[in-house]
Amino acid sequence: MYPWQAGAWTRLQQMRARLPHAILFHGPAGVGKAGFMESFAQALLCENGRPDGHACGACVSCGWFAQNNHPDYRRVRPEALEDELPAEAEDGAEPAPAGKSGKAGKAPSKEIKIEQVRALSDFMNISTHRQGLRVVLLYPAESLNMPASNALLKTLEEPPPGTVFLLASNSLDRLLPTILSRCRKFALPMPAHEEALAWLSAQGVQDADSWLREQGGAPLAALAEAEAGSREELDTLLQFLARPAVDGALRTAEKLAKASLPALVAWQQRWLYDVFALKLSGQVRYYPRYRKELAALAARVPVASLNRAIKAAGERRAVADHPLSAKLFVEDMLLEYTSCCA
Repeated sequence: MYPWQAGAWTRLQQMRARLPHAILFHGPAGVGKAGFMESFAQALLCENGRPDGHACGACVSCGWFAQNNHPDYRRVRPEALEDELPAEAEDGAEPAPAGKSGKAGKAPSKEIKIEQVRALSDFMNISTHRQGLRVVLLYPAESLNMPASNALLKTLEEPPPGTVFLLASNSLDRLLPTILSRCRKFALPMPAHEEALAWLSAQGVQDADSWLREQGGAPLAALAEAEAGSREELDTLLQFLARPAVDGALRTAEKLAKASLPALVAWQQRWLYDVFALKLSGQVRYYPRYRKELAALAARVPVASLNRAIKAAGERRAVADHPLSAKLFVEDMLLEYTSCCA
């Protein structure tokens, strides 16, 4: 767990007396939802829990959990995340590169499939090994494909006794309303900027403020990017957004064809919000390194055009995970931006 989650942990303990069969943890990516859920799952299975609700770390159950082989615990997530620890796969962050897992020659799936949900049936219909609860951890919930969502819904409608589902989502509007209605929602919001900045500084991150702002205030995402040490793709996009043109859109799309599409859309959205905020209030939240370029754009682009670009970016985010062609997706995104802001 992370320092900014202490208050959320205390609130969560208040639910222990009347534990719901399904809890949906929701909040932005990069705040530590997956690790928080893992801590809670271990605490639910622990046989000698501490007064503060945390697991003891010493009982048989905790030993099994630490070795990732607890018989009353299952983790369900996309194949592309299977090789990652919760902190590395941070609640739906960009999955591992194709080829890291999965069948030879085939990219690992970014979806949770119906077979994975059906595989829980035997697990849920046998007695628990330690006469306690059984726990299912599932994330990110928005990666459930439609057949898997329907299969999970049937289970949530008639939950097996003694079973607790812990789900995580970065985007509630991408889940079926029927699944939302059958889960108790629990928010894990973004930490305060100062708190996240202090944590990043303690991790030894240089220029922590810039990394944190560029990742929308998400400390784990900022740490991952800082450790990677490269802003090449981000700067390639921002340099184009500062000076949009049709020929530049095609060249830039060529350079960014292999970049993470959800990340590109998120970076563009933050850029547009900065332009809009600078135009209306003189504030820059995400990209202070580009304040001069943002100011030039804000001075010449009408509010109506910015609103149109912001709306288009929001609609594009909904399909960024499954484009027919990555290069065409980026080209279309940049050309649409150019038509609004050139």
